[in-house]
Amino acid sequence: MRPAHVCLAVLVAAVWGVNFVVIEVGLDHFPPLLFSALRFLVAALPAVFFVGRPKVAWKWIVGVGLVLGVAKFGLLFIGMDAGMPAGLSSLVLQVQAVFTGFFAFLALGERPGRVRVTGMVIALGGIAVAAVDEGETGPLTAFALLMGAAACWGVSNVLTRKASPPDALNFMVWVSTVPVLPLLALSLLFEGPSRDLAALRSLDWQGAGIIVYVAWVTTVFGFGAWGYLLRRHPASTVAPFSLLVPVFGMSSAALVLGESVSGLRWCAAALLVGGVALASFPGAGRGSVRRSGSPGVTGVHGRGPAAPQAAPHPRTSASRTPSTATPPSSPR
Repeated sequence: MRPAHVCLAVLVAAVWGVNFVVIEVGLDHFPPLLFSALRFLVAALPAVFFVGRPKVAWKWIVGVGLVLGVAKFGLLFIGMDAGMPAGLSSLVLQVQAVFTGFFAFLALGERPGRVRVTGMVIALGGIAVAAVDEGETGPLTAFALLMGAAACWGVSNVLTRKASPPDALNFMVWVSTVPVLPLLALSLLFEGPSRDLAALRSLDWQGAGIIVYVAWVTTVFGFGAWGYLLRRHPASTVAPFSLLVPVFGMSSAALVLGESVSGLRWCAAALLVGGVALASFPGAGRGSVRRSGSPGVTGVHGRGPAAPQAAPHPRTSASRTPSTATPPSSPR
């Protein structure tokens, strides 16, 4: 890769990693489901009028929009609001690579080779260590919600693989139109119209800036730049840069939010990132595709990777503790 493209890939990873911190701050302004709905609304408008007509069938846009936009980001935002720390969230979502491989095997017949399976097992070991760490410092329910978000991300990766969009930015903008109404309906149902109205009435410059960041910077710029890189370089060259996302996520959470990083969490990070790196190593799945023309599926971070109450509700120490336990991460 040219130095400029390397810098762009690192910048996208940094944008997606810092996004978890931005989401954490945004959850003090908006209920999680409303937050997620606003993120996709602003990501879709006005961009949808400039990217041209959809370049894939609507069934893929709707499918990815519901699984990625409603399920994945809804669970991510709710999980972070329930106490998952931002830094840990950016790490746990990396297990989407394992879910992607599993669902690709079921749906596409893609059999992982021994190296990839070994990497997946190591990554799952990292998740087990992270679960132990979270069980000591925060609510396991929030951790389970993040795991659900990672699983939904894996499903959306397989759907995206099936759709094979020729233009990542066009696809992501149109996908962003799908979750808005379902998320608003869910927010009205579970978070209540009074909380939603109070959050909107109290919107300030910080809240508006947060929405712009998660919508335009992480979604429009992030996915657009990532798609640009993928069109010019092999996926095996570009995808490893996504492993920098939890590095930026955990470090920015420590610097900005004061989240502590325990020894167990560092161990979990090493196992998870190392396992995903091994599973993504060029040739790890070579000879493992059972169907002709079915390359491996790779995940993309977008908070990205994630989302959203009437007046901003106070957080109790049980539900959110800045230094230990609970955060966001497409991401994320």
